[in-house]
Amino acid sequence: MTTIEKIVVPGDEPFEALVALPDDVDGPRPGVLLIHDVTGDETDIERNLRIIAGRGYIAFAPLLFTAGGRRKVTCVVSAMQSLATRRGRAFDIIESARRSLSAMPACTGDVAVTGFCMGGGFALLVADDQKYAAAAPFYGSVLTHGFAGPDMCPVVASFGAKDPVVIRGEKRLTRALEKNGVPYDTKTYPGVGHSFANRMDDRFPPTLLRVTGLAYDADASADAWNRVFAFLDDRFAERAS
Repeated sequence: MTTIEKIVVPGDEPFEALVALPDDVDGPRPGVLLIHDVTGDETDIERNLRIIAGRGYIAFAPLLFTAGGRRKVTCVVSAMQSLATRRGRAFDIIESARRSLSAMPACTGDVAVTGFCMGGGFALLVADDQKYAAAAPFYGSVLTHGFAGPDMCPVVASFGAKDPVVIRGEKRLTRALEKNGVPYDTKTYPGVGHSFANRMDDRFPPTLLRVTGLAYDADASADAWNRVFAFLDDRFAERAS
């Protein structure tokens, strides 16, 4: 099993991060920055980091709620405020994490960004084509779905048809991406809702998750990840040529 290491990223407000390196890969590899959902559950973050590392990428996840030694509830409120106002401390943490990942000896310096729910929202907002090879939001946030700009990197996005939070997410995002000329691959999965690629059944009753549209779906999750990696493989190859 891929080993997960917890590190502390120094700075004015140090924060913790989880890092997963691919097994048996020679030479530096591109990196994928993972921005977690609003729960910040480390078990689920580690599972997704292993998926990324298993495809040969350096996987790096800043733990947004550990910055500055504040209480988690304070960090959650601060992160959501940053997402809503599109500025603030969370963006500083994410940029510091990107630089740290890019500078790792095991990394080529080329980085993509992915994220779930709140993290998917941040992935869209930070998706500058000068900093990232691609952005891969899962579901995104109601505060940011439909966001796109002319300087965005290419986007591969995944949504659930029964998502009670981000409604018509693919249509709104696709329209914005086309308006700004951003290359994309978007897909809405039938029969699944919000958080279909996040396992939360160890924290909440499965019945509750199904009723609220937050249940994990293995088939949709696997297909979404396959699309993400095909997209990233192409983007990294283009930039390396």
